[in-house]
Formats: sequence, C-alpha cells, structure tokens
Amino acid sequence: MVWETAVLDGPADASAWETAVLRGGPADGTRIQVAGRPSVLQVVRQCPAEQDPDASEAWRVQALYVYRRDHRGGDGFPHYGFDPASP
Repeated sequence: MVWETAVLDGPADASAWETAVLRGGPADGTRIQVAGRPSVLQVVRQCPAEQDPDASEAWRVQALYVYRRDHRGGDGFPHYGFDPASP
C-alpha cells in the first residue's frame, strides 16, 4: 500500500531527516522519514473512484488520517499515534 505523508506543523530542517514509526490506525507500523520532529502528520491514501465519463472535470478521492507525535517512544525512534478524532 502506498501512503503519502505531509507535515502539518513544526520545523522542516531537511538536513536532519530521521526514521519515525506510525502507531495505530490504518498505517500502523509504517516507517517514514521526518525532519525536525513535527508534532502532527497528515497521512493520505488514494481511493479508487468511478468517474462519470461525461463529467466536465476530473477529480480524485483520498482518505485522510492524522497522526500526532507520541513522546513515549522508548526505542530511539520518534513515534506518531493515530488520532481517530481528526480531522
């Protein structure tokens, strides 16, 4: 499965990339690269959509999930826990 991740806040120092782990939710266990240990990540997954061939413009659908930094880590990696109440 392909996931896209966007940083919603926090510094983005590209020279300090490190591995982080997503906990819970649909992307549980996924390892990603983050810079600056942002406090919130937005994770999206493309959803198949049947479009009307007569529609005037194309559109796409994405499932959106929010993960928040979890300071309990413990194994040296930053962790981000699934927030089921967002957005």
